[in-house]
Amino acid sequence: MVRRDGEYAARGEYHRELDPDWDYYPTYIAKLDFVRRWLDALPAGTRVLDAGCGEGVLVDEYTGRLAIEGIDASYSSAAVRHGSLTSLPYPDRSFDRALCLDVLEHLSFAEQPVALAELHRVLKPEGELLVSVPNLAHLQSRVHFLLRGRLIRTASELKHPGDRPAEDYIDLGRRAGFSLTSRKGVFPTVPLVTRMIRRKPKALAPLHRWLTRLLPMPGLCFLNLLTFRKP
Repeated sequence: MVRRDGEYAARGEYHRELDPDWDYYPTYIAKLDFVRRWLDALPAGTRVLDAGCGEGVLVDEYTGRLAIEGIDASYSSAAVRHGSLTSLPYPDRSFDRALCLDVLEHLSFAEQPVALAELHRVLKPEGELLVSVPNLAHLQSRVHFLLRGRLIRTASELKHPGDRPAEDYIDLGRRAGFSLTSRKGVFPTVPLVTRMIRRKPKALAPLHRWLTRLLPMPGLCFLNLLTFRKP
């Protein structure tokens, strides 16, 4: 039986049925390309947790090649377990790898370090965690701060209560016991150009890719992909 709460009750399985007019569309596609390369490089049978997996798109895709399972607080199905990231229902050192994609910003500031501590707990030593987060301090947001004295939220406070600069997420990961091994940025938010891309995301997806290649500085990008390792 499928259970949908929150956004999934309102929007359905929108990660499975991507809307090319979604302003996040080219960034989401770029993120998935990176995540798939990361998963494809793992040995067959690697035990992977997709924490906050939503509809379980990657769980469905990689079941059979990897020992992957998903958990989400707002969605459950035959492939996705219902549960909270702040109290993961798994024993210590259960997984070789973990994903936490576009999830932490949906948690409160108080919940974020708890969730990262839980992910650290369920990973084996030398295990890796791949996190994607929107960066509150992206380029356009910094320009807005200089002109208006405030940063541009990556979404409403209701949707992203834990909105932070990417550097803060890195610091939270380190406090949880992780070390950062890689950082990649997607979509540097060049003023005016960013507005054009968000109005016509599918048509201007090539420009989106070109900007990421031209300005691959994570601190200027809207999305950051962070790879952490548990010692």
